[in-house]
Amino acid sequence: MTAEYKVHGDVAVVTINNPPVNGLGHATRAGITRGLEQAGADASVKAIVITGAGKAFSGGADINEFGKPAAMAEPNLHSVILALEACDKPVVAAVHSIAMGGGLELALGCNYRIAAPGANIALPEVKLGILPGAGGTQRLPRVLGVETALNMIVSGEPVKSEMLAQLPGQKLFDRMAKSPESLLEEAIAFARSVADARPLPKVRDLPCKHPLGDAYFQFARNMVKGMAKNLPAPAKCVDAVEAATQGRFDDGLARERELFASLLISPESRALRHIFFSERAASKIPDVPADTPQREIRSVAVIGAGTMGGGISMNFLNAGIPVTILEMKQEALDRGVATIRKNYEAQVKKGKLKADKYEQRMSLLNTTLDYGALKDADLVIEAVFEEMGVKQKVFEQLDAVMKPGAILASNTSTLDVNKIAAFTKRPQDVIGMHFFSPANVMKLLEVIRGEKTAKDVLATVMTLAKKIKKTAVVSGVCDGFIGNRMIEQYSRQAGFLLDEGALPAQVDRAIERFGFAMGPFRMGDLAGNDIGWAIRKRRAVEHPDMKYSRTADKLCELGRFGQKTGAGWYDYQAGKRDAIPSDVVNKMIEDHRKELGITPRRISDDEIVQRLVYSLVNEGARILEDGIASKASDIDMVYLTGYGFPIHRGGPMLYADQVGLFNVVQAMKRFQKNPRDDQKFWEPAPVLARLAAEGKTFNQTT
Repeated sequence: MTAEYKVHGDVAVVTINNPPVNGLGHATRAGITRGLEQAGADASVKAIVITGAGKAFSGGADINEFGKPAAMAEPNLHSVILALEACDKPVVAAVHSIAMGGGLELALGCNYRIAAPGANIALPEVKLGILPGAGGTQRLPRVLGVETALNMIVSGEPVKSEMLAQLPGQKLFDRMAKSPESLLEEAIAFARSVADARPLPKVRDLPCKHPLGDAYFQFARNMVKGMAKNLPAPAKCVDAVEAATQGRFDDGLARERELFASLLISPESRALRHIFFSERAASKIPDVPADTPQREIRSVAVIGAGTMGGGISMNFLNAGIPVTILEMKQEALDRGVATIRKNYEAQVKKGKLKADKYEQRMSLLNTTLDYGALKDADLVIEAVFEEMGVKQKVFEQLDAVMKPGAILASNTSTLDVNKIAAFTKRPQDVIGMHFFSPANVMKLLEVIRGEKTAKDVLATVMTLAKKIKKTAVVSGVCDGFIGNRMIEQYSRQAGFLLDEGALPAQVDRAIERFGFAMGPFRMGDLAGNDIGWAIRKRRAVEHPDMKYSRTADKLCELGRFGQKTGAGWYDYQAGKRDAIPSDVVNKMIEDHRKELGITPRRISDDEIVQRLVYSLVNEGARILEDGIASKASDIDMVYLTGYGFPIHRGGPMLYADQVGLFNVVQAMKRFQKNPRDDQKFWEPAPVLARLAAEGKTFNQTT
């Protein structure tokens, strides 16, 4: 039973019990309405209390029912709330811990509400690209006022119950309980005190107006347009709340349903729901059960105090885990620690970090020049130069000093983790932990599973990733893993586009309009063009048949490595990051075309976007084919959290699904006919060709 019924004297208590967050699945909704009927039929019952068991009142819709018929099967949440409003005995919602989405809408359908302090109250539907669909946009403004309610609905962020209870004129909570522990007892006593009060108050009967009406809602629309230009849900939230102020309650409810239905089928909502489920699915590894024993991580060592080493260290310090950084020279250590201090001090200055927290974090940081000082660490992460010989020396040293059972991790971005593991006598303890720069900010952590990586090592690192607030995605071993293997194809296409007639500013502008945070040439300048140059030199030896535009090498030969040298694909002024189109670069590209005998052609923005994005899709499909990623949604999470792919498009693989894989394959066949492109690359990957032929998608369930 996911909704339990119990009578306490003359008060019936219906307790939602559907862990972990008491989601309002079909069985739970049916249980609530049965409880109401039972209480209504019992003459000895004078009032009813609805509450939640465990750690939530209710977190809203049951995510297991998303997109399934059960989600809207009767009694749906609308019907449950109608049953609450039709009940002839007072119903009191006893709210604690979490009342979000449908859970809050359920409470708003009750006659009275009593809340425990510390409860998180929210309507977070906007984060899934929809709006509250069971009266939330109509009832919340009636109890909190239009502006407070709209801010909560548009942001989706939780607010503590005691803060809302203090708002002047609020009617959300009739009473605050002394504590979560005493909530039920106080709710039963409160229910008895209102048992005979008539008429029964209903939120739907409260007035809802804004003194400035049209002007306020226009202001709100302008605000959300600036904040969420590619996402339609925030603007529709404004429309729904405005409807609450304009006429009868039932008319507003009908408008909310209409807006909800239109958002539910939008590509943006599908993208956000896909992200919601994909983030949770990323931590599930097919052959590593959830109950796999894990190793305890009480202390961490980091090899290298440079930009990456310092950023990696901050993640663990932030989570309260002691860190020891090792360097070869004291000056390098001092520089690294100074950078960490500077980063924290900047946060303190902005009010994002309290001074005592800053001191507490720094007190967890130790430094050493001696490998022997790391012997008791539970996890060590090397963040040294990306060259196999350097890695070999580090891992041989670590193998000699680290205690048995310690996890040895490499922050390599492209190198073979199996080769690195082979430098030790304990390959089962070796794993890749590829952080993205700046490591203390970027959410993505690519976890590289070697051939011999033990399951408990993998499970431990995935759990640790959550603790340091990273989105961890598992990748198999290949050159570049998931993210960098795909970005290489994207960068190659960007180069071919220059050869054929585009200029860096046009390519960047087209892909940024599509929604990328930054185009390929601005990204190269930020990362350092010499990094790609080194990879291409290695490729020339390992894969001499691989085709590249020579423009990127010519740029590096001019010493234009990007922002760090004040010149890359663009020119930069000292102290500024503005990318200024460069006459020198444009002439270099024109001269290069003449050398090749190419007459430049006009290239449309659509072609630029398709070639860049579909190159990611085709390589992503090959990664699936090779078993490097276990599911398409993992590839999407890598690109959304590490490479600036537009959130509202849900990642490259979901975007391909939404365009239609048949259409993607047709475009690839067109690109194959271009003699200046890499015609072999555009052969659709087998899994892509098969899914397109069968009319299927990469992500069948979102």
